[in-house]
Amino acid sequence: MSRAALPLAGASAEPLRTVDPIPLAVYHFAVAILYLVAGAVGVVVVAPELAAGLYTAPRVAGVTHLFTLGWLNTTIFGVLQQILPMALGAQARFPVSNRLALAALAPGAGLFAIGVAISIPALHHVGIALVTVGVLLALANVGLALPRARARDTTWAAIALAAAFLFSTLVLGVVLLHNLHTGFLALARLRILAVHLHLALVGWALVMIVGVSHRMLPGFLQARGVSTRWTAWSLACLASGVVALAGGLLGRIPVVTWTGVILLESGLACFIIYALRCYRARAKPVLDVGLRFAGVALTLLATGACLGPALLLSGSAAPRLAIAYVLSLLMGIVLYVVGFFYRIAPQLVWTARYRRANGRVALPPLKSLLSPRLATLQLASMSLGATLLLIGIAIGAVAVTRGGAVLLLIGVLAFLSQIIHVAFGGRS
Repeated sequence: MSRAALPLAGASAEPLRTVDPIPLAVYHFAVAILYLVAGAVGVVVVAPELAAGLYTAPRVAGVTHLFTLGWLNTTIFGVLQQILPMALGAQARFPVSNRLALAALAPGAGLFAIGVAISIPALHHVGIALVTVGVLLALANVGLALPRARARDTTWAAIALAAAFLFSTLVLGVVLLHNLHTGFLALARLRILAVHLHLALVGWALVMIVGVSHRMLPGFLQARGVSTRWTAWSLACLASGVVALAGGLLGRIPVVTWTGVILLESGLACFIIYALRCYRARAKPVLDVGLRFAGVALTLLATGACLGPALLLSGSAAPRLAIAYVLSLLMGIVLYVVGFFYRIAPQLVWTARYRRANGRVALPPLKSLLSPRLATLQLASMSLGATLLLIGIAIGAVAVTRGGAVLLLIGVLAFLSQIIHVAFGGRS
């Protein structure tokens, strides 16, 4: 029996079909949203540490992993359930392993984050074991599917590269966890932590975003004639930049480190140029809320690009700058993914609910599944919250930082309400 799939060319009224089951993607997204809520609550809790620049504090590390392991990892693996068969024609070799991967990742991310935050070794050891099993199962399926793909374009390359970077992120994460108990890394710990963060945020999340946007962004915007060479250049620069930055930091070779920074800046610039060209070439003048989220996200990513070189120049002497840099990248990625949720979730629900209708009944438009007012509230709250977070951290003001965190949480709760509204067929 065929089932509906993730749209890659805008929100059309026709159900899109593939053999990949929708429920697995939906389960990934449901788990991911719960972790997004938990992460937003965590930001409110750790606001004093953020304002003080305590980026190595256990609670800050725990909250960070709620976003990275819980929200981003699970979301990306959910998207891959649809992208691989539909965009690349690559079916999962062992579909059951994807379900087992989610079964391991869902509790593992939470146990690890909590264990790190409150310094309970048993919890974070069980958590990292489950995460490792989940990631390896998911990556194994990706690795077996990619060689059989019919299409080998920028999206294919991005998935292959991102998978390799995720594996490297996992390895360094285990090394850093072992260091918590032994301290064997000594002064190298901060350099390895920096590499770990860049592998996760840039190598895994941002490279995957570029690869998915290569196909999805022009479709969502109904933009024609935009050169895709910008995403190819972006992917090449980001991937080589992460490798160079890692080599420079680990080898303590400044010229290699700065080469990596220049490549990363160039890669992000190419992606932003591609996105802006898609926005300018769009067929419809009015942007829906999901694409406005993506626009705000690009601004946050550009902010991170500006802060990166300043952080490298200042080094460990500017801990609040380090937090602001990571936060701007993380919030940019989060908002970009949230924006795509507004295009993906309604299509998934619509096709799942009406794929058997076959013209027997009048079908409601996709936009009827959304609440525009709630979406606009969420965009305003999350955007202002992210801005106040960055300002509060920059000036070391706990009240401003916590205010931004609360606004971020309000926006995330609005998002949760919106997804429930979509899932249960509410009408705007």
